[in-house]
Amino acid sequence: MNDTVALPMTGVPDDDARSWSRHWIEARRSLAALPAKPDRTPEQAATAAAILRAGRAERERFLVRHAGSLYDQLTAGRSRFLRVDELLAAAAAYAPGLVPGAAELADEALRKQADKEGLEADQGIFLAHLLADATAGRHLCHAMLLQHPATARHLPRLVRDGGLDLPTASLRREGEAMIVEARNPRFLNAEDATTLDDFEVAVDLATLDPGSAVAVLRGGTVEHTKYAGRRVFSAGINLTHLYFGKIPFLWYIRRDMGVVNKIYRGLAVPDASPEDVVGSTREKPWIAAVDTFAIGGGCQLLLAMDYVLAADDAYLTLPARKEGIIPGAANLRLARFTGEALARQLISHGRRLECASPEGRTICDAVAPPGEMDAAIARAVTDMTASGAVSLVGNRRAFRVGAEPLDTFRTYMAVYAREQAVCHFSPQLIGNLERNWNAQQRRA
Repeated sequence: MNDTVALPMTGVPDDDARSWSRHWIEARRSLAALPAKPDRTPEQAATAAAILRAGRAERERFLVRHAGSLYDQLTAGRSRFLRVDELLAAAAAYAPGLVPGAAELADEALRKQADKEGLEADQGIFLAHLLADATAGRHLCHAMLLQHPATARHLPRLVRDGGLDLPTASLRREGEAMIVEARNPRFLNAEDATTLDDFEVAVDLATLDPGSAVAVLRGGTVEHTKYAGRRVFSAGINLTHLYFGKIPFLWYIRRDMGVVNKIYRGLAVPDASPEDVVGSTREKPWIAAVDTFAIGGGCQLLLAMDYVLAADDAYLTLPARKEGIIPGAANLRLARFTGEALARQLISHGRRLECASPEGRTICDAVAPPGEMDAAIARAVTDMTASGAVSLVGNRRAFRVGAEPLDTFRTYMAVYAREQAVCHFSPQLIGNLERNWNAQQRRA
């Protein structure tokens, strides 16, 4: 098979979807007829690569023409808000083959990362085109800033009890603050598919809690022998799960368009735009308390905070390039803190920042001795709430509208969706994990 795109394009979305779907389904059958990826001869591997390459070129062409109208079709003229996983399921039903369906995703989920076909990369192409369309992309950003579907059932208990335990996150009200504690103790509080929903629900609840004025994010204690009993802010993405194929591509999109963007922008409401000129979001100032280290995704979270407090022996790194992926929205946000040269050193060259160093203080607002972190958090909350939180929220919006309006984030995510999909399924990712992290010896 060559990469020539020869399918006809009528310009009528439903007609083109039907005819191109038949072609994509046939290409999927040709791919499925080959031996499993690890068992292919070089010639069979080349055939599989050609099938995938040609299909992606065709999807690009289809979506250049139809992305906006397809989004309108799937959301009933933007009258329905669909989260990205719901949106992609609807797209798979409307135009089979455009993105992988439930059966294909379930089959891919059983494979180690190196053995996947990479069908989810088509999701990245799809989302890149939708996000590049201003109307569809803004609506999708809005959908991802709405409450998580599970939030409403937990809120009454949090309001009543002042605390709540979820499997991988907890909340407790302490004076003016709602403390959110992230927990994945076996993996140094790394983030993965088992933590994402709890984290997003916890951020929603902390934001909506009427009894607190400020939210604080802190890592729980961990089990690792080197750090046993110590708090760790975050080890970033769970590299063990990544290597063994347990991190789906959509995890990246859901995380950065969902929970991280909610910390940065607040929660949207269905009947008003979340753009800052409207001022309709529900939000609170956020404090991050960094014990031990904030690696990768942990460091990315600091860039969405209003105030960062760190232990004076803690450190920060962004090793995503060493792993072979893009570090969330750090490429968009980090240079605002550090300047572009230091941002490139962190992202592209693995530089480590000690939180107490002058360079670390470009991200960290204050440092404290490890044994005094609790008292330092209490002081930070008092300082932040002494004059009321209303002006803090107003100033958050005023900073955002100049630094990162919603359209800037949307266009960044359009690039991120496509490029992260390429990285996530690249052979270089597996090589990096095996070379830099001894991934073969890890236990899933």
